[in-house]
Amino acid sequence: MRTRPGHREEVVSILLGGADGLRAAGCHVYVVGVSDDDDQTIWVNEVWESKEHHDASLRLPETRAAIATAMPLLTGEFTSQEIRVLGGLGVPPE
Repeated sequence: MRTRPGHREEVVSILLGGADGLRAAGCHVYVVGVSDDDDQTIWVNEVWESKEHHDASLRLPETRAAIATAMPLLTGEFTSQEIRVLGGLGVPPE
């Protein structure tokens, strides 16, 4: 996702602020990353128990509040790719 200039660290803080509750919602992996060469882009990688678990997490009050806080700080440019995880370090096998 791309942030408006000067807001990357604020959005990262919002994203990481809700990470503790994600495991209970069915999230196995949640990684937020940035590049030193791009001060506006944030990468988020997530592995969920299922698409249904992820969809349900988006309806949680704390998730909705975080999204509402972050949205004005974003440009609206998002790239996403859903994949089926077959296994790996830190993820349960399919």
